[in-house]
Amino acid sequence: MVRGLLNKLVSRSLSVAGKWQHNQLRRLNIHEYQGAELMSKYGVNVPRGVAVSSVEEARKAIKDVFPNESEIVVKSQVLAGGRGLGTFKNGLKGGVHIVKADQVEDIAGKMLGQILVTKQTGPQGKPVNKVYLCQKLALVNEMYFSIILDRKSAGPLVIACSKGGTSIEDLAEKYPHMIIKVPIDVFKGITDEDAAKVVDGLAPKGADRNKSIEQVKNLYNLFRKTDCTLLEINPLAETADNQLVAADAKMNFDDNAAYRQKEIFALRDTSQEDPREVAAAKADLNYIGLDGEIGCMVNGAGLAMATMDIIKLHGGTPANFLDVGGNASEGQVVEAFKILTADDKVKAILVNIFGGIMKCDVIASGIVNAAKQVQLKVPVVVRLEGTNVDQGKRILKESGMELITAEDLDDAAQKAVKAYK
Repeated sequence: MVRGLLNKLVSRSLSVAGKWQHNQLRRLNIHEYQGAELMSKYGVNVPRGVAVSSVEEARKAIKDVFPNESEIVVKSQVLAGGRGLGTFKNGLKGGVHIVKADQVEDIAGKMLGQILVTKQTGPQGKPVNKVYLCQKLALVNEMYFSIILDRKSAGPLVIACSKGGTSIEDLAEKYPHMIIKVPIDVFKGITDEDAAKVVDGLAPKGADRNKSIEQVKNLYNLFRKTDCTLLEINPLAETADNQLVAADAKMNFDDNAAYRQKEIFALRDTSQEDPREVAAAKADLNYIGLDGEIGCMVNGAGLAMATMDIIKLHGGTPANFLDVGGNASEGQVVEAFKILTADDKVKAILVNIFGGIMKCDVIASGIVNAAKQVQLKVPVVVRLEGTNVDQGKRILKESGMELITAEDLDDAAQKAVKAYK
């Protein structure tokens, strides 16, 4: 929702929420129901709801939580946008349904344990392990609200629009004058004046102004105290009884704050992540899966990016970004090879090491040990340079492995592309 718009609003200062998230900064993403529980703790109005993981739990929730509701909203829980227009691989259309109370069990049963494909999941989709049952609200007005980290103002930035519930990118194109931005001083925190500007931008039709200001301040306190990098509510809705309610929310958290946000980071759902990235994170490796054919193992983010670029230059496509870092152990190198070889799309592997802190002999030993543990069915191109390079080359030579050696990066990339074509 927020990604395309933010770049237009504050140029590159909002790259943290941009489409390209393939960098070493990783941000925890939590489910909608988890975000609603968290917002409620901070005094933010949210719809009454409960997450269930089985038809039996859904049946119990209808009886205990929604005894007097005639209609209920059933929302599939996946960490991707576009759920409403998504399609399940079992044929069910839409990941969000408003149904009669006696139909909840049926629709929940068709969602749970199934794969939902949306415009953001890719064709492989994501598994639905929980559905979120919510009360159906009588909404009279829908607005847009978000808080992001703004590089330009060096602090949080509140973005608000009096229209919401639809693509904020489209709203930005059609009604740019309706979008307001309020930077928050990190030292002062949000003031009544700041919150009032936001409320004026939201322009609620009947909600009490002072209560609305309080809700905005509660949202900012949540953002600050939980180390959020993104808090987006679309829509921030106004109900028939003149209450502001966070009807749908997306929240990301700074991984650097994991040590002090243990409760929040315990909410991480690895079933929604690329299993290769999960395995890499456990081995303390920086890995991002891509769609190419050449697996890359490099030390240093800059060299990794350069390696990917030169592979592309010579007609190949990288299958991943993998930075083993400057202090990788032999065991980490072995794990890196396991991750690369587990990818069926990988047709060749390029190891590009410039030894500084990372020693070439450690990489070489890791490659040899990895070959003993996994069956190398694809050609491996190795370029070593730097600290202990001679020892590294000797280890590889004496291993008896069929490796393709290269003298420099350009030579390595050309050989890697040639090896699988």
